[in-house]
Amino acid sequence: MVLTIGLTGGIASGKSTVANMCKEMGIPVIDADIEARLAVEPSEPAYRKIVEAFGPGILLPNGELDRQALGALIFHDVAKRNLLNGIVHPEVRKRMAEKREAAEKSGAEVIILDIPLLFESKLTHLADRTLVVQVDWETQLSRLMARNSFSKEEAEARIRSQMPLSEKAALADAVIDNNKGIEETKRQLLEILARWRAEHVI
Repeated sequence: MVLTIGLTGGIASGKSTVANMCKEMGIPVIDADIEARLAVEPSEPAYRKIVEAFGPGILLPNGELDRQALGALIFHDVAKRNLLNGIVHPEVRKRMAEKREAAEKSGAEVIILDIPLLFESKLTHLADRTLVVQVDWETQLSRLMARNSFSKEEAEARIRSQMPLSEKAALADAVIDNNKGIEETKRQLLEILARWRAEHVI
């Protein structure tokens, strides 16, 4: 039986680092962000529905979605944001389910679902286990400022706009402490995977 792990974290917490470690081990990683981008390509059903709902003003000259214009439109408008999510989220879940099925058919024993809003979007039912990558506030802040060239105020605003990592950690089946360097992070990941594989009848 395949073990499906829901991987999540916060901005600059190191979730992508852990996802890349899994890929290097040959574990399939299905990334919700990538699937969300692909789901709104001009050839996809969600694209047509979005244009019908929001009008041609949210398109770039080349016909692709203007993500900035769409983002500005939904940022302060809950009804419009819910409308967009209602179009995009089912398509993303469908795409992820198809990838997961393909990974299972190819003989994968473990599959990672990389979902930034795993808890916020109530998608934990998609996974057998949930794993959070956590760092302390100071580390998260300094990494985000360095990575995105944000001021302290900009970085703090981005972090505060998300569910606190401590809350995610409290909801998770396991937590990776990513404060202590790459080798320690990998050691924790291997330990968790080994334990869960042993518990899970494959």
